[in-house]
This record gives sequence, C-alpha cells and structure tokens, in this order.
Amino acid sequence: MDPIKISEKLISFKSITPKSSGSIEYITKMLEKNKFECTHLEFGDQKVKNLFAIYKGGKGPTICFAGHTDVVPPGDLSSWKSNPFKPIIKNGAIFGRGSSDMKTAIASFISASFDFISINRKFNGSVCLLITADEEGEAKFGTKKVVEWLMEKKKKINFCIVGEPTNPNKIGEMIKIGRRGSLNGKIIVFGKQGHVAYPELATNPNDELLKVCRVLTKPLNGSTKFFQPSKIIITSIDVKNDVPNLIPSKAQIKFNVRFNDELNSKKVISLINSRLKKTKVKFNMTTSVSGESFRNYSGKFTRKLVGSIKKISRLTPVLSTSGGTSDARFISKVCPVLEFGSVGKTMHQSNENVFLKDIILLKEIYLEFLKQVFVIDT
Repeated sequence: MDPIKISEKLISFKSITPKSSGSIEYITKMLEKNKFECTHLEFGDQKVKNLFAIYKGGKGPTICFAGHTDVVPPGDLSSWKSNPFKPIIKNGAIFGRGSSDMKTAIASFISASFDFISINRKFNGSVCLLITADEEGEAKFGTKKVVEWLMEKKKKINFCIVGEPTNPNKIGEMIKIGRRGSLNGKIIVFGKQGHVAYPELATNPNDELLKVCRVLTKPLNGSTKFFQPSKIIITSIDVKNDVPNLIPSKAQIKFNVRFNDELNSKKVISLINSRLKKTKVKFNMTTSVSGESFRNYSGKFTRKLVGSIKKISRLTPVLSTSGGTSDARFISKVCPVLEFGSVGKTMHQSNENVFLKDIILLKEIYLEFLKQVFVIDT
C-alpha cells in the first residue's frame, strides 16, 4: 500500500489533541483488512481513543511500532500557504499539520508491515502497532494507559520503535536511545510589603528572588555517557505588582529541569531544596514530574536498526538522547525502545512538510528492519 496515499488521508483528519477525528478508525479498517487483530481502548472522561493491533505469526519476537495521530493546533492560519488539514503536494513535499510529527511515519510503518507480511505470512514472530490520540497534550489517557493495559493483560513486546521525527535534516541521521527526565516547578519567595520610600521597614522579595536565581543557574550534575548535564531553566519571573511605590510581599519564578540518567525526580527535588536552604530565603516550592529519564534499548535490535539504516540510506545514525519527552518513556517500562522517524525540521511549524522521497525511504528502512529481525533474505 502506498505510504504517500496513507499520509494524505491521515493528514486530512483534523485530529487536534486529544481527538482522533476518524484517524484511528481509518487505521483500524486498513489493519483489519490485512488480518491484524485490533483492540480499541478508550480512557478518561473524554473517552480518548487508542488502538492496539497485532498480526500474529510464529512464536518469535513481537516487534511494535508506536505512534500518535493527534497533532498540535495549526495556530495562525494566515501564516499557512494552504489549509493545514487539506494536504497538498508541492515541490516534492507533502504539506499539512502532522506531516512531520508524525503521521507520515505511521504511514511508512503500516506500508512496510503490509509489504513484509504479504511476502512472509508465516514469519516467526509478530508485528503490532500502538497508536494513540493523546500524545501532544497531557498524555494521561494515551500510551501511558495502553502500557498499563498491556501489563495487566500480560501481553509481551520484545522491542518497540516510536516513530517520532528524530532526524534533524536527513532520514538516517539520528536514533533516539533514551530521553532526559523533565520536571516543572514553581518557587514563591516571601518578603514583607512596604513603601518604597521606607525600604528599611520592608523586605523586598525581589532581592531574595535574585539569590534564588543565582543558585539555580549552575548545572545539577555533569554529563554522563549518553546524556548532557542536568540543567535548571528559569521560564518565568513574576511579581504581579503594578503599583510603582509598593514593595510587594512575594515574588515567584517558574522553571523546568531536564535531568540525565544519573538522577531521578526525587533526587532533583532534593538537590534544589538543598541549594535553596543555603540562601536562608523564606520560600515555598511545588513541583510536577512530566517523566523520568530513561535509557532502555536492546543492543541486538539497535544493531539491526542501525544496519537497516546504513543499508538503505547510506548514513550511519548518531545514537542520541537530545530533545524533549516522548511516549517512549512509558513504553520503556515494558520493553526496550528506540525512536526513529521522519525529518523534524518543520514539526509544529506553519507549513509543516515532509519530502515524498523521505516517506518512501523511511518505509524501506522499516521494511528492511523487519526483514533483519525475522532473518528474511534481503
């Protein structure tokens, strides 16, 4: 089946997170026609749609492809040269919201799996897909819940590829072998309100806040073999004071921490608290964890994916842990997982697009990987 035709259809669904808008139903029909067993899973008050589909071959390994059909909103439509949900093909590329992140990767894997199964119906193993409509938002009722369901049902997966757009410029440049953890926080610093003409009678929380900011600028630790140092990034400084002659009673900052595999979220919070206490500033801190750092990949399957990429694209991929969080953090709890998909240069941008040749190339890499995993002559 043509991955470009599948891509066009998937992009046409206005599946703004966490809506499927028919995209998962469309995928289900394709898979069922090709003998996949499909299970629809809905979670949360909004009944967020998810799909787990499997083609059962022999007793060998189960290889999974994970992806999401939901997309971020298109933003200012005047900045688009075409309707973001009416895909157009121009200058050798397909334009539309979700083309890079990550509907074309889903199309490439579906096409690759169909081609593989059509010529190897009795291969020794199984191929499955985990597709969600809840990745771009809070991701509470998507892959996270499906993984819990897999664990509850004792369904085994041996290896998973998440089709995130990992390549900076060319297909084959980069595989993500893990991700940094992510923690968001807010620190409120307390002072004493007063008149600016009598600062000796007040305690300016802005002065106290500067002390806090200074101790947060240094990395929490150094780099590790595959990860950058853990860093605190201040994202907001807010006093909420519009009165020019008033010293406020409190001020706050918001921050994000991207931390490596040497730390977990509890240790990150402990290190920050330790630094803050040394300032002698009166403060209150609240935090929320988006995901822990992880690196859970199989050397065997990694070598096969790298080999497939080299053979098809003639590039040697960098093994990286850069970038933000992804659903791989949930999947890592049940099996080794890597991320490899399309080129991400235009993801989430106006006029998001992917070259048609890259869709075909990605499909051929996925197909070669399946052949190598199941030891099919290539």
